[in-house]
Amino acid sequence: RDESLFRNRITADGSAGFRAEPERYHLYVSLACPWAHRTLIVRTLRGLEDTISVSVVDPYMGPDGWSFSDRPGCTRDTVNGATLLREVYLKAMPSYTGRVTVPLLWDRKTATIVNNESADIVRMLNREFNAFASRDVSDLYPDSLRPEIDRWNALIYPTVNNGVYRAGFATTQDKYEAAVRSLFETLNIIEEHLGRHRYLCGTRLTEADWRLFATLVRFDAVYYGHFKCNLRRLSDFENLWDYARELYQVPGIAATVD
Repeated sequence: RDESLFRNRITADGSAGFRAEPERYHLYVSLACPWAHRTLIVRTLRGLEDTISVSVVDPYMGPDGWSFSDRPGCTRDTVNGATLLREVYLKAMPSYTGRVTVPLLWDRKTATIVNNESADIVRMLNREFNAFASRDVSDLYPDSLRPEIDRWNALIYPTVNNGVYRAGFATTQDKYEAAVRSLFETLNIIEEHLGRHRYLCGTRLTEADWRLFATLVRFDAVYYGHFKCNLRRLSDFENLWDYARELYQVPGIAATVD
């Protein structure tokens, strides 16, 4: 993943330039993308479905990138009327030549992109829209656990979240083998940890768990075979398998998985 270009922030009071308001923001996602899935998870956990609308691109990325279609589970772009997600990027920045990625958070009021970095979007949905939440507002990034959450994220992102892609898209054998070794070294660390703790940070579900879950839920279906991350299946890990199944059964989460 390249570094995201659009990094503006929404805050509850609008102090960063964008105020949290109902029906103002629109989220573009792909159900195939684990980074987009993170944002859908937090939107669901918070009960923000009526506050932040969503468009779902076709899961097949063709030569023109992400597109909108009538394929089951997909939607048309009801906000900008685009055929390709690239058109939304160009509407916000006509000179844009970077990668067109999901998730993407759009502001209807100013007709521009707020942010296209999933980590930022997750944290905005976690805290800044609580006034409009209809479900649990337990902080997924509490002050007391931030150092621990950051440590897990720093380990899991390069070796697991991004690691499966480093393996799947490797162009040389040595890079592929290095990515797979790092991936399974981290999975073994987490497996051992979960033998003593319910969640990554103990007894409380946090952002770190959901960032990991979006990769785990795709592991046996996609990464094990298609991306050749096949030293072990997720279901071969006793603790990781139980952990992933428990997170899947949190109310509302199953509906975000396709």
